[in-house]
Amino acid sequence: MELWPRTQSGSKTQVARQAVEQRDSELIIDAGRGEFVDRNGIPLTGQSIEALALFPVQAGQRGGAEQISRLASILDVSVQQLQSRLTELKEPGYWLEAGSTHPLALTERQLEALKTVHINGVRVVPYRLRYMAPYLASQTIGYISQHPERIKTAYGHEYAIGELKLNSVIGGAGLERSLDRLLRGDGGTTASYYTDASGQPLQGLDVRVAAPVNRLYPLQVITTLDAGLQAAVEQYADRSGLKEGAIVVLDMATRDIVTMVSRPRLNPEQVDAAGSAAANHAIRAVEPGSIFKLVTEAAALEAGVSMPSETFHCSGEYGRYGLSDWKAGGHGELTLREGLAKSCNIVFATIAERLTARQLADTAFRLGIGRQVGWHSEQSVGPLAGPIRLLEEEEAGRIFDRKQASVDGGVMAQTGIGQRDVRISPLQAANMIATIVNMGHVAEPRIVSEIRYANGQRLVSFPPHEAASPIGRISPAAARELMDGMQLVVKVGTGRSIQNGVWDAAGKSGTAEVTRSGVDRVNQWFIGYGPLKFPKYAIAVLAENRTPNTANEATKLFRAILDIAAKKQ
Repeated sequence: MELWPRTQSGSKTQVARQAVEQRDSELIIDAGRGEFVDRNGIPLTGQSIEALALFPVQAGQRGGAEQISRLASILDVSVQQLQSRLTELKEPGYWLEAGSTHPLALTERQLEALKTVHINGVRVVPYRLRYMAPYLASQTIGYISQHPERIKTAYGHEYAIGELKLNSVIGGAGLERSLDRLLRGDGGTTASYYTDASGQPLQGLDVRVAAPVNRLYPLQVITTLDAGLQAAVEQYADRSGLKEGAIVVLDMATRDIVTMVSRPRLNPEQVDAAGSAAANHAIRAVEPGSIFKLVTEAAALEAGVSMPSETFHCSGEYGRYGLSDWKAGGHGELTLREGLAKSCNIVFATIAERLTARQLADTAFRLGIGRQVGWHSEQSVGPLAGPIRLLEEEEAGRIFDRKQASVDGGVMAQTGIGQRDVRISPLQAANMIATIVNMGHVAEPRIVSEIRYANGQRLVSFPPHEAASPIGRISPAAARELMDGMQLVVKVGTGRSIQNGVWDAAGKSGTAEVTRSGVDRVNQWFIGYGPLKFPKYAIAVLAENRTPNTANEATKLFRAILDIAAKKQ
């Protein structure tokens, strides 16, 4: 065990590992920050524990050797270690859990034993943990951090009037950041231990706790997440060995995000802001591979350059641009619908070359691709001065590189199969599936439904939003054909391995060729929905940075996740 360490300065964003801010002789035991719960009120942040607070006192004023020895035994540390830490103490702190960065949660046995210990400057206090293992949806919830540069730029007024200091803790990422102005609440609860000018305890005062008088705080953020499903999906993903990637599960009817998983796993108490774990891979746009063929087919159908029954011949080679099919020797004769089912590159390169760049890009936009689709408002929402975007870090992705001087046949062919410059996020991919199933109706996936005061009264709501484009939406006829094609993917195509499950399913697989640090890798995808008769969920699974020519891990995960969701109904 060790004492809570002081935050060290540096050029990077500093992470306040257990959300404890220390002020002279005061120790914050509850920051008063708003908490997050799932759609059913299950806590996603916030846990009350009993912790051991240590306050600096003058040397020799702690107490007798017998009391020190008893405390060391209760804490399972040596007397020498305890005495050393107490002597070195310059400001209030906590005993930390071994190997962790937050205060030790005292057990009932320890609490009972501590009743017989009387040491000056050592007291049991209630403490509010911000984050709780296993840290569900950690990248979505985000983390809090010290960020002096951002306080100066984004919180200039609060800094100028002294409400915030440069070392104040603010939202660093995720919802902690986008809702920070509300979450900071009305002040924290502090514990103070009184000593005189020489550091000797003032008898009779002991520890005093000061709390805000405003009973409306802290606020409670009601997310759309389902904690039970989130936990089950995260556990399965980890057991299956998903090292890098994301999973998004949307409620088909409401577009609410019920599960959002990002890997690598993030511990919000130990954040490397520059590392991959801090990024939310569910809203980061990457190479999509063949899942983009849904967009290409929709564009071809809408433009009238092909039809589902058109027959193509695939010999395995396109004959130009160095483009080949994934199946050696090709697929032979097949229709457009069969081309989607078997993910034939030759079919989709052919129809992509018949399209203009504008036709393809416009269709993608109508499907919610190439733009941010998460819930946002350009106007003020309740006490939040607009504009606001709940998922601030969401990437819009792209279809073509804007720096591209011209779009020739080769660019169109490669783009049509989801390669070259195309970038899509898992959130966009799941929302595209929901858009297709809803006959082209695009809506903004929502992660927060409302925020309430501590007494349960509603402060602000975030109503469902449409995400209609000014250029219209895809036709119901095109949407139905895409659904038929995705059903064929599972029946006879690249998704045959997911046929047997609790719910029948439809979807589209994808494998994108990528390069990471000069090494050839692949992004594996599977996106789809289920059950077929009354679709309940749209799901996108991304397994990133995988070894080429390995089984599609995303397909396996999709089947398991849909089964987990079905069993929880």
